[in-house]
Amino acid sequence: MFKKLRSYFTKTHTTGEVASEHETRLENLKQIIKADIDDPHLFVRALRHRSVLADESYSPSDSYERLEFLGDAVLDLIITEIIYQKFPQKNEGFLTKLRAKLVKGDALATYARKLNLSDLLVLGERAQGQGIEFSKSILADVFEALVGALYMDQGYNPTFDFVGRVIQENVDFDKVITTLDNHKSILLEYAQAHKLDIPEYEVVAEEGPGHDKTFEIRVIVDNKEFGKGKGKSKKEAEQLAAKEALQELTKE
Repeated sequence: MFKKLRSYFTKTHTTGEVASEHETRLENLKQIIKADIDDPHLFVRALRHRSVLADESYSPSDSYERLEFLGDAVLDLIITEIIYQKFPQKNEGFLTKLRAKLVKGDALATYARKLNLSDLLVLGERAQGQGIEFSKSILADVFEALVGALYMDQGYNPTFDFVGRVIQENVDFDKVITTLDNHKSILLEYAQAHKLDIPEYEVVAEEGPGHDKTFEIRVIVDNKEFGKGKGKSKKEAEQLAAKEALQELTKE
């Protein structure tokens, strides 16, 4: 499948020298990916924001967006292989949730920020000075585009090595795993991603003697109750309420 993808994305290499303005950018990129660059034009494209297309005579496919599309698929495969090998006893559900954590936009933006990719992004004149290069969505896109370019230029193994190194240097698996079933954390992320109010938890009722209480808690999002939970502790009840709220918010 990936050979076909490479074939689909392959274009005739641009002839001529890379513009001098990109030479330092490419040297820095070599240090980041720790791999050779056979087609420098490919990597310049991976760093070229679509705002450049309006300033110069580029085609619609000359920004990083096509490489981002390819990089997204390659990254999914590499992350899947990494965690499949790292957690041989874990089931599909665990691996699926873990992969989603590692490839979500915030995570990709963090990887890009750690690699200082914002310093390498090529912007059009009208986009400069607006902070576009620090946008989480832009950084995530550029990271995927870089993965796509490296895969196109050097193949799977160097790309796997690059992604593996980024994951090793930036991911605390113990911390990530503890949040996989943390419904409160997931609900908070969902609310923030969808521009909703921060979830609020309210005690509805307390039952039983002091040494054996049961708590009922509801969760409010945007002034609306989305879930309730009962538990022997407030934390347990909050988690169950958050779980119910997620089911309600994400149902078809």
